[in-house]
Formats: sequence, C-alpha cells, structure tokens
Amino acid sequence: MTAHRMPAAEVPVSVELVRRLLEQQHPDLADLPVEVLANGWDNLVCRLGEEFLVRLPRRTVAAALVAHEQRWLPELAGRLPLPVPAPVRVGRPTTQFPWSWSVVPFLPGRIAARSEPDDLRSAAATLGGFLNALHAPAPPAAPVNPFRGIPLTGRAEGVRTALAHLEPADRAVARRVWAAAAAAPAWGGPPLWLHGDLHPANILVDRGRISAVIDFGDLTSGDPATDLSVAWMLFPAEQRAVFRHAYGGADDATWERARGWALVLSLVFLTHSADNPLMRGIGERTFRAVLT
Repeated sequence: MTAHRMPAAEVPVSVELVRRLLEQQHPDLADLPVEVLANGWDNLVCRLGEEFLVRLPRRTVAAALVAHEQRWLPELAGRLPLPVPAPVRVGRPTTQFPWSWSVVPFLPGRIAARSEPDDLRSAAATLGGFLNALHAPAPPAAPVNPFRGIPLTGRAEGVRTALAHLEPADRAVARRVWAAAAAAPAWGGPPLWLHGDLHPANILVDRGRISAVIDFGDLTSGDPATDLSVAWMLFPAEQRAVFRHAYGGADDATWERARGWALVLSLVFLTHSADNPLMRGIGERTFRAVLT
C-alpha cells in the first residue's frame, strides 16, 4: 500500500511564535519554559512549564477543530470519568497568527501506543466506561464531522480504493469484513457525542493504567460505532468483550459497524503514514485485529 506524508503546515509555527503569543495575551505565563512536544497533522503542541501545554493549529481545517474544543470540552469534562484537556486559556488570532489557540492542562502519562496498560482487562473496562459516559445525546448545535460518526456508506469509496492495494489474501478477508459491516443496520438513535479520533495515540497510560483521553479536535456527534472501533486498536478478542460489556450499549449491529470503522481507520492510518511510524504501527495492529 502506498503511504503518503502528513500535510504541510500552512503557517509557520514554532517555539518562538508561542513565546510571542504568550507575551502578548497571557503575560503571566510568558516566563515559563517552552519546548516542542509534538508537531502533528493538525497542531503544534508545546510543553509550557510543568502544568500546561499550548496547542496551535497548523492548518485552516485544524483551526475549526480547536474552536470545537474551546466551545464544548469544558462543558463535557465535568461528567467524564477520566481527565480530558479542557482549555484553561484561550488565545486570539493576531497579525502574526491567524487562528485561535489554546492553553490546556498537562496530563501525566505516555500514550497507549507506546506504553500498553499493565492489565488489559481493567483497561478495557475503564475505556468502555469512559465511552458510556461520553456517548450521551448531543445538542443540535454540536459539531458534525463529514468523515466521522457518519454512515459507513460515506467511507465506501475510500475503502474500495485502499483494498485494491492490499495483498490478495488480505484483500479477500477485508472485503468480507467490509461487506458485513456495510450490511449492518445503520445507527437509528439520536446523534451522540463522540471523541471522533479515538486511537492509542490519544489515550494516556500512567503507572500502568489508562489515565486520560486527549486530543478532542475531531469532537463530533453521530454514530457511536466510530469511537467503539478503538476496541480493535487496543485489545485482543477477550478484552474486547470486556470493553463491550463495560460500554453496555452496543447491540450486534453497532458492534459490526464498529469493526467496519476499525477497518476504515486502519486503512487511513496505513495510507497516510509515510513519515509517521507510530501511526503506521497502529494501522498495522488494527488491520490484523480486524481480520482475525
């Protein structure tokens, strides 16, 4: 499968820019040390002292996602059983930087993609319970993502294109998985709040336990199967059953669609990981879990 590089930044983002913005808008934080923590598809993330992170969007599309976090995450955080990075300060656009940006709390831990939980059964119960709390009916004003939380038919073209590049044996199995997921009844309930981008690089593990869920830029509303796909990204079959039980609301159709979403996202990760071995590893693991 051909892998593509991540999108280029549309504006220059740097530690120096972060310092200038802090000096102008949050001078009480400007003397704290700043260092780059991650420079990803959508955001530059910098550590700010011991307690905070700064998130600056790199692309126009990401700027809208930051706005969603700023608007909705403080409202959702209070009813979730795990910490989430609800913004504690908001930065305004300036002549130097065209978009809003955020200061969020630093949450300790390493991403699950690099630090697997000690007890997968306990971790499955924790994550299932978190999604049970998150997946409440969303208000009409909630964000709608054109790529996540939608009916699987909306991802069919991308799946067919990606499957064409697989080895024949994998392609045959993946097509059967996709056909079963696509044939499952669509979500018939109200649009639910979704994380929208829940994978092992957006889950923190501290002292062997899942400790936080981060990066809500794709926060949206829709079919919960999108988020439930994380079960194939993190857990073997036995622990997936624990996850499903802890979640409590996944009927057979939803679970089938969740497996379909795991296939969709594994193919996305594999296709767009030429310069991101971490996401390629997540894609490979998820793809193999879906096919077994």
